[in-house]
Amino acid sequence: MSRKTATVNARIDAELKGKVSTILHDLGLSESEAIRVFYKQIEHRNGLPFDVKIPNKKTRQAVQEVRDRKHLTSYDSDKEYFESKGF
Repeated sequence: MSRKTATVNARIDAELKGKVSTILHDLGLSESEAIRVFYKQIEHRNGLPFDVKIPNKKTRQAVQEVRDRKHLTSYDSDKEYFESKGF
């Protein structure tokens, strides 16, 4: 096992840190352990362990429509939804 000799310092919003610290505590992880897990995943995947994308215009428009509650249709059941789609 390698020796832990490097330090990572980061400035972060205090409210976010508090919320995340609570979640990590509930998971049984320290902040240092969580950062090590994150770093190991970056190493393993040779990149971030999640997609980082800027949504295209169509996706941004769809997200905005949902936020504005436009063009939304509600269904009482999955059966009703599938029937409306002709299944």
